[in-house]
Amino acid sequence: MEFEPIEIEGDIIAGPCSAESREQVVNTALALSRQGIKTYRAGLWKPRTKPGGFEGVGSIGIPWLLEAKKLTGMRVATEVATRAHVLECIVAGIDIFWIGARTTANPFAVQEIADTIAETGKDVTVMVKNPVNPDIDLWIGGIERLYNAGIHKLAAIHRGFSSYGEKIYRNPPQWSIPTELRQRLPGLPIICDPSHIGGSRDLIAPLSQQAYNLGFNKLIIECHCHPEDALSDSRQQITPEELGRLIQNLKQRSSEDAGDEIGMLRNEMDMKDAELIDILSQRMAISRQIGEYKKSHNITVFQNDRYKQLMDSRVKTGHEMGMSADFVKKLYSLIHEESVRQQLEI
Repeated sequence: MEFEPIEIEGDIIAGPCSAESREQVVNTALALSRQGIKTYRAGLWKPRTKPGGFEGVGSIGIPWLLEAKKLTGMRVATEVATRAHVLECIVAGIDIFWIGARTTANPFAVQEIADTIAETGKDVTVMVKNPVNPDIDLWIGGIERLYNAGIHKLAAIHRGFSSYGEKIYRNPPQWSIPTELRQRLPGLPIICDPSHIGGSRDLIAPLSQQAYNLGFNKLIIECHCHPEDALSDSRQQITPEELGRLIQNLKQRSSEDAGDEIGMLRNEMDMKDAELIDILSQRMAISRQIGEYKKSHNITVFQNDRYKQLMDSRVKTGHEMGMSADFVKKLYSLIHEESVRQQLEI
């Protein structure tokens, strides 16, 4: 596939998770413009996991985005999930669309969006978020449906993948998947969404730096003038001023660094470390559940037979994968010690 240049100015797309009011949309846009942002995002239709949550203002927010565009000169982007969304936004003059994770997972919905854009003849940029589940073929399939409909200004958004249980990230990044996407679709811009990956404003800056180190083309970051009052995803939004500080602290890798073999290997190691910590966090969550069961059934926390069985099994598996028995014993001794500690605290 031969992709055309996307019409997204600047390295960072920013704006609120949801358009909530004219004042909020315009004021946030003006504040972001002062930080040098050239592309503004805001959701109008919000797919919620459960009914009863804030599902967006819908069409009434389109004029707010257009006013923000007129006042700042920024391009404006919003999420579309249906034929009606596409038609309303194209008629109004919204510049950029994105397809959300839930929609990407539905080939019928993606095909409908692709066909509708094609029917209008509008030359728009479309960003495709990865599906909720870590299915790279489903992600590529969504991109191919748009491409085959004649839409060649395309980009992918990596927003992490859903997983069950307690974890560090809201949507663990599984960096190896967007890395494979880059290999399978060379030339496709890949944008990182640290807001949805982290689910916490404290994680946005380190995730942004990691994405830059891994060669992502751009970032899409959720910003709100008053994040604590946001009607959706308040925990993962930062203020425009905080975004400005984040931008100042981001360290761009030179092309020489990006091509350095040891640098790339270190980046890959960083990815695996992040995945390892996330897996350990999930393991400890299971351990606490076991602790709750033991407590309610008056079972002792430490069980020597189980510990010996676990250690023998892990040492054998580690040896088969090229690791020394001593290393695996030390590692699982520490893991087991932490599991016991957490169970004793219940």
